[in-house]
Amino acid sequence: MYQIDNMAEDRSNSNDSRYSQRQTVLNLYNSGIPSDIIALQMDINEEEVEKIIESVNKEEERKKISVKQASDTPSLGSFYLDAVVDLDAAIKMAQSRVWKALKVESDFNVSTEETQKVLEKFAKSKVTLVILDIALVDSTRLSMTLPVERFAAIIQAFTQEISLMVTAYGGYILKYVGNAILSFFPDNNSDNLHISCINAVNCAYAMIRIIQEGTNPILNQYDYPEIKVRVGIDVGENAVVQYGWDVYELDNKQIVKKQHLDILGYTISIAAKMKDLARPNRIVIGQSVYDILDDKQKSAFEALSIRSEVWSYVSSNTGGAYRIYESMTEEEKEQQSNLVHL
Repeated sequence: MYQIDNMAEDRSNSNDSRYSQRQTVLNLYNSGIPSDIIALQMDINEEEVEKIIESVNKEEERKKISVKQASDTPSLGSFYLDAVVDLDAAIKMAQSRVWKALKVESDFNVSTEETQKVLEKFAKSKVTLVILDIALVDSTRLSMTLPVERFAAIIQAFTQEISLMVTAYGGYILKYVGNAILSFFPDNNSDNLHISCINAVNCAYAMIRIIQEGTNPILNQYDYPEIKVRVGIDVGENAVVQYGWDVYELDNKQIVKKQHLDILGYTISIAAKMKDLARPNRIVIGQSVYDILDDKQKSAFEALSIRSEVWSYVSSNTGGAYRIYESMTEEEKEQQSNLVHL
C-alpha cells in the first residue's frame, strides 16, 4: 500500500510539473518571446516548446470554430449554456490573459458591434430583456491608492474577463460605465424567458469564479490587490431608444451613418440598485427572476429584508414591495439545510 501511495503521489507531482511547465511556456510565448529563447531559458528542447504552442493553437482554433458555429444559430441564448462553457479552461485562459495584461500589454478586442445589431431589431420599441449589472467593489479606494497605470491594468483585466463571460453565456455588452459593466440577455420569445434568466444567473456565478480563481491569483503574484464584484440581475420590459447617429468616414469620401442605440427602463434601474445592495462576490436577483428558477436553483438564494427607505420598488404583479434575493455561500446553504431538517 505504501508503494502504491508513493507511485500515485509521484504521478500527481509529475502531472503538476508538466502543467506548470506548459503554463510557463505559454506565458512566455504570449509575451512575445521566441520559442528558441524559451527553450534556452527553460532548459528544454525547442521541439517540445513548439509542440506545446502548436497544441494550444489547435485548441484555440477549435474553440473559435465552435463559437462561430454557435453564433450562426438563430439565437445562442436559446440554449442552456452552462453545460457548454468549459469554466475550468476559461479560468486557465483568464490567468494567461491577466498575466499578459500585467507584464506586457492588454489585448482587449471585445466588440459591441453585435450588440448594436441586436438592438437595431428592436429600435423604437419595447422588448423584454434580462439585465445583468456587475461592478468592482471599492474601485474608488483602488483608484486613490494605486498608481494610475496599475489601476488601469486592473480595470482592463476585469473588463475583458467579464465581457468574455457575458458573450459565452449568450449575452451582450450594452456599455462600460467606469467600474461597472451593463449587459443584457434577450428574450427571443416567451418560451426562452426561462433560458435567458438561467443563462444570466449562471453567467454571474461564472464571473465570480473567474475573478476568484482566474484573475486574483495572478494579481497576487505581482502584489496587486485582489478584486471583488457585486452583481444585480432582473428581467422586464425595456425601451430601445435612439440617441442620434454615429458617423463614419471611409476612404475620405463615403460617409456611413449608424444609429446610436441604448436601453431605458425600470429593469435597468432595479438591477443597478440590486447590485449596490449585494455583498462582495454575491449576486442579488429580483422576484421575477427568482420565480423562474427551479427549486434547486432557488435554494441557493435567500430573501433579503431591506428597509423601505432603502428599497422602495413595487411589484407590478402584487402591488407590494418587490422582493429581492441574495446568493448564499456553500457554508450558508449547508447551515440553512441543517435548520430545515431540525
